[in-house]
Amino acid sequence: MLQKIIQYIYLFIAIFFIYETVRLWNEDRGKAYMLLFFAVLAVGMYFFKKHFRKKMNNNQ
Repeated sequence: MLQKIIQYIYLFIAIFFIYETVRLWNEDRGKAYMLLFFAVLAVGMYFFKKHFRKKMNNNQ
């Protein structure tokens, strides 16, 4: 159950970083790119955790 919650926390973090990227786009482009990178990383972690959780559930 905790793994499923952590999985969705990564998705929430990605949404927050995308919001901050849009907000900072015209002010500080370098910081916006960094936040966009972290958003993509968080989405990747979401799908990785989802895949890994399904794999572990199928093995049990």
